[in-house]
Amino acid sequence: MKKRIVVLGGGESGVGAASLAKVKGYDVFLSDSGILNEKYRKVLLENDINFEEGKHTPTLILTADEIIKSPGIPESAPIMNTIFKSEIKVIDEIEFAARFLDAKFIAISGTNGKTTTTLLTYHLLKEAGIDVGLAGNVGQSLAMQVIDKQHEYYVLELSSFQLDYLYDFKPDVAILLNITPDHLDRYSYDLDKYVTSKFGIANNMRASEKLIYFNEDNLINGFFKKHKIKATKYPVSLSGELPKGAYKSGNQLEFVGVGDGDFSIPQSEVSLRGNHNLINIMSAVMAARFTGVGEEAITASLKTFKNAPHRLEFVADVNGIDFINDSKATNVDAVSYALASFDRPLIWILGGIDKGNDYAQLNTLVKKNVRGIICLGKENEKIKDAFSNQVEEIKETDSASGAVKLAYEMADTGDIVLLSPACASFDLFNNYEERGDKFKEAVRKLKKVA
Repeated sequence: MKKRIVVLGGGESGVGAASLAKVKGYDVFLSDSGILNEKYRKVLLENDINFEEGKHTPTLILTADEIIKSPGIPESAPIMNTIFKSEIKVIDEIEFAARFLDAKFIAISGTNGKTTTTLLTYHLLKEAGIDVGLAGNVGQSLAMQVIDKQHEYYVLELSSFQLDYLYDFKPDVAILLNITPDHLDRYSYDLDKYVTSKFGIANNMRASEKLIYFNEDNLINGFFKKHKIKATKYPVSLSGELPKGAYKSGNQLEFVGVGDGDFSIPQSEVSLRGNHNLINIMSAVMAARFTGVGEEAITASLKTFKNAPHRLEFVADVNGIDFINDSKATNVDAVSYALASFDRPLIWILGGIDKGNDYAQLNTLVKKNVRGIICLGKENEKIKDAFSNQVEEIKETDSASGAVKLAYEMADTGDIVLLSPACASFDLFNNYEERGDKFKEAVRKLKKVA
């Protein structure tokens, strides 16, 4: 009798997992509480995969031998409570796909910066001629790639929601960039649970595998004090020399005990702005070195890397005022990196659905750099209360075009208008991408008429 796999969620990871399970001879059923994207419905139909949409039917789901859960489904969903009572094993798509791979994995996580670091690591390997795939939160589903073509290496961006359902998966190189409070609603507002979740990336690693991490992160170091990590640790530091790992020294990025011989890279050779991106760069470079990429190849590829949109993305210069789209910055920690990245006066656009933000963390940076604030959201009182005594002017709007217009009026030549919201986007937009795209569209329209 065929083993039965039920997949919850019909997005990229769910449809990929269902497709791989079908190819491997499982009895497959996919269930999505929403309406499927037409692209994914077509894949299911073409592959003769049974599915339902608009509901979760327990009698169909609880017949599973194993359930593959998409990361977007919270444990608090009613169907998950039913599944947990049944004791059917629940895994992530990455766990399932890795069973069919004889490949090496570079896995990357962290509250902020993981997409940039994942894309940069992939870029460094690919430009060096290494047979590498990109998956996880970016790129095509890993499971779908297993069907089409298997690579020698995979670079994976992994969220805590994916890490929670990995049991046997083990990366050869793991990167843990940082841990700051985020998504706590998924972890009973218990920060320790969130930290433990992030360290799931290293649960199965042995001394022969390598864990790269940010040396100045208090939550990471606190976990190290309480728990033994078997992987060999390679720290990244912005504040001092290290006997092993990578660190910033003046305008140089120094690499010690990483690959064949020590080396350094001038900061001027990298295209990404801000100290937070130096952490991302040093982490990605170490991962590339551990796969055998040479220093010259790394230096050349760092110059050609282009980051994903909505991450300190330069949009346009409008009459001497630079507009920067950092819509992906949906928490205070990410915004602190952005505010610290500029030494010119800022008009700061922020707002949306507050995540329990403690804006006091930003006081020093706001006093130093920010001249004016535009609130882009429906509920702005908390922002106004936090910063009304620190900036010259605060204005409000409920549209990206309105925010751009107000910011342009407020700015002087030489200023920077920075969209870095510190909040989720769902009060006015479908997601942070739409927010950033609307902002860019408004800036480009302004440039035509200004």
